[in-house]
Amino acid sequence: NTGISIQNCQIGAQSVTYLGRPWKQYSRTVIMQSSLDGSIHPAGWFPWAGGSSPSSIYYGEYSNSGPGSSTSGRVNWPGYHSSLTSVEAQKFTVGSFISGNVWLPPTGVAFDSGLGG
Repeated sequence: NTGISIQNCQIGAQSVTYLGRPWKQYSRTVIMQSSLDGSIHPAGWFPWAGGSSPSSIYYGEYSNSGPGSSTSGRVNWPGYHSSLTSVEAQKFTVGSFISGNVWLPPTGVAFDSGLGG
């Protein structure tokens, strides 16, 4: 399993931007517990270059805040999940997604293992 999980971040830009776009047939990206500023395009995700996005992608959002966090105008793709449950989001945390509890402590890098409050 591969993909990108962005958690507890501040996301913004100087001009209108997107959270990402489908890349390859099985791309996975989750944005969670992050602050999204007003530069985020209401659609949230940039269209797939080949037309409609493949149904095999997995894109999700969980408990984001800020002016760009509204999912009401987001894309309507089969693989997009506008409001993940905490159980679904937990799969994309440092502890679950990259088994961070196993290999990060010896590095001395600070991290949060789960979803947090």
